[in-house]
Amino acid sequence: MLALVLGLGLAGAAQAQTVGYNLRTGDVWVDNRLGEINDYGTRYRGPFVDEVSGHYGAPRSLVEDLLGRRGWAPGDVYYACAIARALGLPCLDIVNEYERDPGQGWGAIAKRHGIKPGSSAFHALKNGAVRTYDRWGYPIVIDRPVRVDWSQHGPGKAKKVAGAPRGHGKPARTWDDQDKPHGNGKGNGNKGGNGKGNNGKGQGKQK
Repeated sequence: MLALVLGLGLAGAAQAQTVGYNLRTGDVWVDNRLGEINDYGTRYRGPFVDEVSGHYGAPRSLVEDLLGRRGWAPGDVYYACAIARALGLPCLDIVNEYERDPGQGWGAIAKRHGIKPGSSAFHALKNGAVRTYDRWGYPIVIDRPVRVDWSQHGPGKAKKVAGAPRGHGKPARTWDDQDKPHGNGKGNGNKGGNGKGNNGKGQGKQK
């Protein structure tokens, strides 16, 4: 009986080590953001599931299953689906690849798919994190040191601790923010005096 109890204990410990939160992305800034995302997902599971399923294309049932029955950490769930989105793959594909060898770390998986630190694909992953923080009410800037504390605030009301970007409250443009041009061109003005047109300046002639 004692041997059985010890065996179950060791098995549980081994599972915790292999399925637990494993960073090693190859980028300190990304590691820090994943730590904060992991904390957010632990504290605010509902909004976290909404983010991953609504903006990273993962089925809600998969996200719930990973966080629940399969014992994944929120940071791992987020990064698996972020990598999958960057590659145009189902999140489940990256989940299965990670579960075959959890000890390898995320950096190894990303590199196998051509997502290396400094590459445009890796930069896209960083931009994805920026967009997530925007939706949670805290704008950040890629590679700028920052630390976010979610402990005393609900979703979307993070407390700034250090290194906040300038222009706090103005979300940074990111890889999936392509639907709206940001008024650099000239628009046609409405007739009837000098006036401003849509997203630009225009001049009309009075009659």
